[in-house]
Formats: sequence, C-alpha cells, structure tokens
Amino acid sequence: MQIGISLPQLGPQATPENLVRCAKRAEELGYDSVWVLERLLWPLRPQEPYPATPDGGLPEQYQAVLDPIETLTFVAAHTKRVRLGTSVLVLPYHTPIQLARRIATLDVLSAGRVEVGIGTGWSRDEYAAAGTPFERRGERTDEFLRVMIDLWTKDPVGFDGSFYHIPESKVGPKPVQKPHPPIYVGGLSPKALERSVQLADGWNPVGLPSAALEPMIRQLHEMAAWARRGRLKVILRTFPFVLEESPGSERREFVGTVAEIRDDISRLRDIGVDGLLHSPPEIGFSNSPIDLGLTRMEQLMEASQ
Repeated sequence: MQIGISLPQLGPQATPENLVRCAKRAEELGYDSVWVLERLLWPLRPQEPYPATPDGGLPEQYQAVLDPIETLTFVAAHTKRVRLGTSVLVLPYHTPIQLARRIATLDVLSAGRVEVGIGTGWSRDEYAAAGTPFERRGERTDEFLRVMIDLWTKDPVGFDGSFYHIPESKVGPKPVQKPHPPIYVGGLSPKALERSVQLADGWNPVGLPSAALEPMIRQLHEMAAWARRGRLKVILRTFPFVLEESPGSERREFVGTVAEIRDDISRLRDIGVDGLLHSPPEIGFSNSPIDLGLTRMEQLMEASQ
C-alpha cells in the first residue's frame, strides 16, 4: 500500500521552512507521496455549509492557503523521490490550457513525480469568484478532463466542445509521464465513480469508513470491468487522530493508538484500498509549531508498516 501525507499548506503553518521540513522528513521516513489541496477563499457569509464539519463552518486555517501547483513546485526543488499530489484541484476554477501546461511543467521540473487528484467542487462562492457558472459543473469537469488529456497526449492538438475551444496548435511541454500523470477523481457520488472509470486512473474518496467504502470499491471495479478498463487505484484520504490511550469500544476508525490505526490500515488493505493520504490535524489544521506534526508523521508511518 502506498502511503502519503499532507503538507503544511494552510494557515500559520504554511511557511517555506515548514514545507521543506515536512517534505524532506517524508522522504526520510519512506512516504511515497506528499499532497496539497485547493481552496480559493473563506467567505464571510457562505452560501452553503462546509460539508466536512458538523457545524458547517470552514476552519479558520482556510483563510490563507498556498496555491497547490506553486507549493508542489517549491517542494519538488527540495526533494528527490517523493511523489507530488493534489487532492483535489477543482477543475472548473481554471482553464484547461493553463492548468494542463502548469501541471506538465511541474511534471518536467520534478522528473515525472506528479499525481493529479481532481474534483468538481461544492462552493458556490468559489465558483462565483472564479467566474464560472455553478450549473452543469459536472459536465464542465468531464469536458475539462478530456481537453487536458488531449493537451498532454496529442501533438498538434485541437478541441471544440460545449465549454472549451482550442484552435489546432502545438502545445508544450508534454508531461514526462506517459501517456500522462495519473489522474484520480475525488467525490463520493455515483457520478464520481463513473468519471473515474471513464476518464481517470483511479478514485480519491475522502474520510469514508471501511464499511461504507467496501461496497463502493466493489462497484468501482465492476464498472471498470464492464467498461473493459484495467484495475483502477483507490487512494483514500484519512483524517487520523493519534492518541496515547485507546478511546475504548466506541472508537471510530483512525482515532486511536498507533496499534489501533495499524489495524484500521490493515482492514483497508484487505478491502482493496491501494493508497492512503493521511491528513492529521497537526499538519495544516493547527496554529501550533510543526514539530508535533512531524511526530505524527513518524507515528503514522509506524502504523503503516
């Protein structure tokens, strides 16, 4: 199983020094990948609640978020082996020609280490700020992916769709990885699974317990077999809370001691999860010094072995 870790990209922890410390330590500990997310703004009067918190409020650390591509480019210059992932880029916030070239450039500069997690997004406020209609965002995401893949794999390339148009052109650079960097689709809807099968190399769910994840993995592989696709990867994003003592019989997955989290990881491996992206609260979602986050990195790698 591949193991990844989030980078300190958010809030007060998002400094050059902390990024370098975490990325280099990830390589030393044997992590396969480091990951960043995308967040455009922190609305004062949001149009809808944030789906990842009980009260619907955005964490205060989202008030300042380093750009994902620039962050990974900086990290690439300070590392040699660890892969560089996004979980996720919200495609409709961008244009295909610009984002495809930025990702290809990162792949060239990092010697082929990019992993591309993508999604459709959920925030009407961010869509408005990006100047993109919220309606038909799923269709727009599908077309965006097709354009981006064409830009990476065809030379010359042209595209004439419902949302995007590219005149027949030479567009470079092309990615180092062939045919292109691996693409993982974020989201928990049936459409996200369908998009994974039709246009991507895998699926990137977030925070699902194994009981809910197992039937969805089966469904993904059944859909892939029906579509005559090879085996798609499942990269799960977790939010682990490492404790010194067990919380007991009411324990939730990824909340507990190192030994208990090791058991959780073993269960996920058994049901077909190919990789984990750990996002402990001490990295990014904390205003404290990064030292505790580095300790969590060590503990989570211990749990993964």
